[in-house]
Amino acid sequence: MLPQKQAEEAIVSNFSEGADHEGKELGAEENKDGENASLFSVKNFLWHGGSAWDAWFSCASNQVAQVLLTLPYSFSQLGLLSGILLQLFYGIVGSWTAYLISVLYIEYRSRKEKENVNFKNHVIQWFEVLDGLLGPYWKAVGLAFNCTFLLFGSVIQLIACASNIYYINDNLDKRTWTYIFGACCATTVFIPSFHNYRIWSFLGLGMTTYTAWYMTIAAAVHGQVEGVTHSAPHKMVLYFTGATNILYTFGGHAVTVEIMHAMWKPQKFKYIYLFATLYVFTLTIPSASVVYWAFGDELLNHSNAFSLLPKNAWRDAAVILMLIHQFITFGFACTPLYFVWEKVIGMHDTRSICLRALARLPVVIPIWFLAIIFPFFGPINSAVGALLVSFTVYIIPSLAHMLTYRKASARQNAAEKPPFFLPSWTAMFVINSFIVVWVLVIGFGFGGWASMTNFVRQVDTFGLFAKCYQCKPPKPVVAPAPHN
Repeated sequence: MLPQKQAEEAIVSNFSEGADHEGKELGAEENKDGENASLFSVKNFLWHGGSAWDAWFSCASNQVAQVLLTLPYSFSQLGLLSGILLQLFYGIVGSWTAYLISVLYIEYRSRKEKENVNFKNHVIQWFEVLDGLLGPYWKAVGLAFNCTFLLFGSVIQLIACASNIYYINDNLDKRTWTYIFGACCATTVFIPSFHNYRIWSFLGLGMTTYTAWYMTIAAAVHGQVEGVTHSAPHKMVLYFTGATNILYTFGGHAVTVEIMHAMWKPQKFKYIYLFATLYVFTLTIPSASVVYWAFGDELLNHSNAFSLLPKNAWRDAAVILMLIHQFITFGFACTPLYFVWEKVIGMHDTRSICLRALARLPVVIPIWFLAIIFPFFGPINSAVGALLVSFTVYIIPSLAHMLTYRKASARQNAAEKPPFFLPSWTAMFVINSFIVVWVLVIGFGFGGWASMTNFVRQVDTFGLFAKCYQCKPPKPVVAPAPHN
């Protein structure tokens, strides 16, 4: 039996994947030295991030992007009380399943290192953890759900970029803006790994913090619109659509393993996602609540909160910052897909950044195409939440944890014991079982029915390949009066 401390120390090995690709071989002690040396190196400070703070910024930044703009829309479907309670509920549940993923990663890593497996120049991903702990069928399931979720997550970022920039410059339609931002976001192929997102994660969280508090203050200063009504909830379809959008909000776990792998000491990740979620609550709950208070049922026809807030320099600044942040989030969502594709074509251990970037380009093309087909990210958020996030983020991690530790020998030799606040394997099994049943029935069942109903309704109303979804109608051309 390997004691827990020894297991944790065994995991702290050649972890600097981004640095590995540049030809650096860092052991555990060298990583510690590198962490200190980063204080004196501009390149390391901006580029090589592997601390617990880097992971916190990555988790918090990745958790709130365009969904920040759709939460008031969800509140108009759910009502204020349900909106706040569901945010708290799914935020805590999401933090728990992120903890489970971190435990399973450490278990997988410790087992492989006992077998002298070297992960130099290789990024461990969630489907590989499932494969190593539970077998190839689980690998296939994890790969299918994760990749599909990340694919549509990237699509949503492109749609949101076009939707947001339109509120500053409507000389071009949203479809044209999608073409432009698709080309811009394709440049993320040059970022090697999550190890290299240090400065981007920091800036991204600052951008969403500004946007959230801008929305809160702007809506409060604007006040309630004349004749405002708050009738939600009044339709089951809308209620469960809004609920699955909130389920999606706290479902950034598709990149959890990759963020952990970029850390110098991944065993420190266990509670990072919870701390990130607590900060995110300070952004999402005030902004969604105040915007809903100000505009009420008008939000039912405006899935993007920017469309109702007054146009001024403060709003334009928020739009621009969100555009930059969505570029960052696109990179977050696409990078695991890049890794999978590199492994498929045998390019994952290539050290040349330019060669890897060229190999990654085919991943961007279908994302670009899907963003043009489905230009409405509000309904897509709910559909992705119900059909993909429910399994990827909540159900699969809970089931995987129960099955991995179903035997007494596995529990006895576990690299990570139950947390201090719940020191019982039985209690963990009970909580995991509750999450599986709840999300399967409420999230996937009712949420899937509601979100797909709403999604089909949007397609029937606006059509695929919509040139400018939810745009203002063009001003009528007034014919000149005839001369007598």
